[in-house]
Amino acid sequence: MATEVQITGSAAHRIKELVELDERNCTGLRLKVVGGGCSGLQYKMDLDDPKPTDRIFEHDGAKVIVDLKSLLYLGGTELDYKETLMEAAFVFQNPNVKRSCGCGASFVV
Repeated sequence: MATEVQITGSAAHRIKELVELDERNCTGLRLKVVGGGCSGLQYKMDLDDPKPTDRIFEHDGAKVIVDLKSLLYLGGTELDYKETLMEAAFVFQNPNVKRSCGCGASFVV
């Protein structure tokens, strides 16, 4: 099982923009998996600083922070950022997901 989180160039660029705009002076984007949603699990993101037990993944100066429990669900995930005329969002390519809900906001592993 992969234990890394990959960050694309577009995701790194957007993370650096968000960190720069943040008034709290946080250092990275925290990815977390929490219970909820119609399929049982969902992603949660926030700007934050790492804690001693967190894993930090970095690409082009952008940091993604993941706690060890969430890493069990996120190992092997690629984090991308897509911007279209209709929406702009971080996109997860998570090989651990067995099924997701129709709207894509929650998943099952």
